[in-house]
Amino acid sequence: MKAGIVGLPNVGKSTLFNCLSNAKAQSANFPFCTIEPNVGVVNVPDERLEKLSAIVNPERVQPAVVEIVDIAGLVKGASKGEGLGNKFLANIRECDAIIHVLRCFDNANIVHVETTVDPVRDKEIIDFELQLKDLETVEKKLEKTKKAARTGDKLAQKELEVLLKVKDALEAATSVRSMDLTEKEREEIIKPLQLLTNKPTLYVCNVDDKSAVTGNAYVEAVKEATKQEDAEIIILAVGTEADINELEDYEERQLFLEDIGLDEPGSAKLIRAAYKLLNLQTYFTAGVKEVRAWTIHVGDTAPQAAGVIHTDFEKGFIRAEVIKYNDFVTLGGEKQVKEQGKMRVEGKEYIVQDGDMMNFRFNV
Repeated sequence: MKAGIVGLPNVGKSTLFNCLSNAKAQSANFPFCTIEPNVGVVNVPDERLEKLSAIVNPERVQPAVVEIVDIAGLVKGASKGEGLGNKFLANIRECDAIIHVLRCFDNANIVHVETTVDPVRDKEIIDFELQLKDLETVEKKLEKTKKAARTGDKLAQKELEVLLKVKDALEAATSVRSMDLTEKEREEIIKPLQLLTNKPTLYVCNVDDKSAVTGNAYVEAVKEATKQEDAEIIILAVGTEADINELEDYEERQLFLEDIGLDEPGSAKLIRAAYKLLNLQTYFTAGVKEVRAWTIHVGDTAPQAAGVIHTDFEKGFIRAEVIKYNDFVTLGGEKQVKEQGKMRVEGKEYIVQDGDMMNFRFNV
């Protein structure tokens, strides 16, 4: 599962990517600095791992991860191939969610591709290009669906009804994620089309350090412009985060953060938000060899969770022994949890909850 960082050229995408991944993507003050997408695998900050580690004292600790992709900047006309348009749009299509960076700060020394700072306009430029590309995709699908519907195919007729609704929305500059569609319509009709404007989106308002906590007028304008969308907003001083990342001393980093009013790096909050945006959650395994966070989808069953460790675990699943994280930490370990009768045995239908501690029994 991966999230793609998008935005106009020169709004701070590669700087943000560097903050998140420490992969040091090229970052400079001119458009199209990023041409090929950079990919980073980023640890998801989770204080629960530290508490589990303190109790178990394992040989190693393995956090959950999320894949972040830094995609080339978009310009007007991208849907028609302008700039790096077609390549850019293809890269977005491969991502499961979008992290959309908007410039929300003034700085005469940093060039803006549209000459002035206006994050709502910038957002609309990218929305428009993605909507045009989606419209192209929907119109191609409509041609085939209309033929099938004319033969009396009931499924095709239902699909035609939904596609026409989507076409009207896109022509009215409405992104598909903002549409009132049923879960079945999204899953069976929309999802196979991989529409760009149907992807879950997190807006990152890139501000100066003085606005890192409270935001500013640009951020308020973005909030107003996105209130009808099913999307999240996070405020981040990307340049300041980059400076903090350069500091090797932990205490020095904390002092820097406190100085601008933050209790943790904004990048940590963003990674967690991206993880949530991808509809992911964590369960844990804990032993003397390793304490580990495993990534699964929200709603996954116990066998599906077991399959993340090894496919044989899912195929031969017998049962899961489940301990709630709070019980493990409060009581001080697995032995004490068992003594208190707090460990549960669950079968194939069990829906794993975020933070569950699990041990699987299987037979192949």
